[in-house]
Amino acid sequence: MRRGCGLLRLVLLSPVLLTGCGTGPSLENRGAVTAPPGDSKHLTIGSAGFTESDLLAQMYALLLDQAGYQTSMLTVANRELYEPALESGQIDVVPEYAATFADWLNAKTHGADAPPVGSPDLATTMKALRSLATPRGLTVLDPGRAVDQNAFAVTAAYAGRHHLKTLSDLGASRLPVRLAAGDECVQRPYCEPGLKKTYGIDITGVDPKGVGTTQAKRAVQSGQDQMVLTTTTDATLDEFGLVLLADDKHLQNADYIVPVVNRSRAGGEGVTKALGKLNDVLTTADLASMNQQVDSWRRLLEDVARTYLKDKGLLK
Repeated sequence: MRRGCGLLRLVLLSPVLLTGCGTGPSLENRGAVTAPPGDSKHLTIGSAGFTESDLLAQMYALLLDQAGYQTSMLTVANRELYEPALESGQIDVVPEYAATFADWLNAKTHGADAPPVGSPDLATTMKALRSLATPRGLTVLDPGRAVDQNAFAVTAAYAGRHHLKTLSDLGASRLPVRLAAGDECVQRPYCEPGLKKTYGIDITGVDPKGVGTTQAKRAVQSGQDQMVLTTTTDATLDEFGLVLLADDKHLQNADYIVPVVNRSRAGGEGVTKALGKLNDVLTTADLASMNQQVDSWRRLLEDVARTYLKDKGLLK
């Protein structure tokens, strides 16, 4: 646990801390959530524990602090844990990715075999996302300009040796591929299942080293794994000798960054206005640059977030 600059960051070590509390509106009451938007002055900002999510959460906290809220931060390893905490009010605000979150909520609501609702079209995705989030007591704020997508990288040497430029090339090669990714990759439609179905890639196993982590990239660099799940805003690939394979069949949707809040605690105008300021300026290139400063230059994450907001005139 680390204190600094008014922020309290907690690393969740056990799912017991989450599963022991409620999970928001009961199933029989969902669809009839009528509580007015809340404006609690003590807010917990959630993060998924990777650099970009941490940066966004830090910026949310700094902006909300300036707007008069008292914030703490809670880092939770995956969506399966932090989304119920968001419904219950243990977490009040979390940065999310529109299409990915829409599909996740859709599967949670309608079953794992439900057709995906996320798409490359932002308006269609946002409509679906909000229709799924609202009955759960969640409010999805407007998306900004920044977009991030899942992406897959291999070593430059591996790509050159097998003449790979696209994921279709990898599927056609029939090469066995061990994938370094998050443990949830085995179920996510845009990860292992999608790579198999859309591209015919022979995924022999998922090595649960996280999304774009240093450990995951080193596993590919060393040859222990052949491919790593990362993101389009990953600025450290060159350091590991990695290159992205193009998503030429558009498996990935355009995942715009959206703040998602617990309506009864953080659905009021104050939070919406404070976080909306970031939407007006934050770009995909900005995110990639900040990721690089943290992951490659070893700058403190909170310093990077604070400097960016000050440079954009959003923080005094």
